[in-house]
Amino acid sequence: MKTSSAQADLFDDAPGYRETPRPALRKRPAATPQQAGWDDEEAAQRLERSGRFRILRKLAPRTVIPRAESAFPNLAVLVDMETTGLNHAKDEIIEIGAVAFTYDDDGAIGDVVGVFSGLRQPFEPIPAEITRLTGITDEMVAGLEIDLSALDALVEPADLIIAHNAAFDRPFCEKLSPTFAAKAWACSVKEISWADLGFEGNKLGYLVGQSGLFHEGHRATDDCHALLEVLARPVGDDGAPPFAALLRCSQLSRVRIYAENAPFDMKDHLKSRGYRWSDGSDGKPRAWWIEIDEDLREEEFRYLRTEIYCWEDAEPLTLHLTALDRYRA
Repeated sequence: MKTSSAQADLFDDAPGYRETPRPALRKRPAATPQQAGWDDEEAAQRLERSGRFRILRKLAPRTVIPRAESAFPNLAVLVDMETTGLNHAKDEIIEIGAVAFTYDDDGAIGDVVGVFSGLRQPFEPIPAEITRLTGITDEMVAGLEIDLSALDALVEPADLIIAHNAAFDRPFCEKLSPTFAAKAWACSVKEISWADLGFEGNKLGYLVGQSGLFHEGHRATDDCHALLEVLARPVGDDGAPPFAALLRCSQLSRVRIYAENAPFDMKDHLKSRGYRWSDGSDGKPRAWWIEIDEDLREEEFRYLRTEIYCWEDAEPLTLHLTALDRYRA
């Protein structure tokens, strides 16, 4: 039997023979899309026309121009913020962003005329979950304060303040600066029927994606730019921008009705109709309440009088609300 040292290599051409290595071929660098005459928008359109692809385009913020150069008469400011928590009474703002834009009376969006972005160091360390969501760290905000004079200068001339969940943002904003308190507010979550416009949800990520865009989310100013594009793009059967619907809704008067002293066994009826419970801890009456359009007031009174109180002379506590009042703490 042969030892292994005497055996020929089965992968050799012949025992003891080795081929002289050939010099490696030099590869030419691949042509870039620009060198190859690539038109990315044309390629995206071709893919979309096939019906087998949907393309998301990276959102590019609009160019900022001086207010005097915009032909649109009205001014709105989009605001967004990142905070240390959800409770405006104890949690703090760590970032606020704002984008000011012009518009006309029909709800057509004009030009971006101002942008603000500011970070702020809170009194307590930023919770780890907030850093995970936003990317904002204690090191990023160390020693920083929001320039309120610059923010107020942007907000003061505005006819309307818009937030994507104004019930959250308005109390924080009013705590930060009294300039926000005297302004009319609109909520792009509650005051636009996104489902009727063909959207599958009202979270900003859904709206941006279904508008054919993507952006770097969870930073305040970036989210403001993203919401502006969603509000400006024509949708629905009439091709109107969602901002037009938001503007109309913001101009309506609404009423908040409190079903004080409603029988306890009626709570499920009230809840199924859309009433929410207030425990009185925020200064509001301790009662079930609902907020509706002004023209539905008498219908709601009939419901309460016949189904809840069973007393035709009942006069539930009613607060009349405009955009100046809505979404306050």
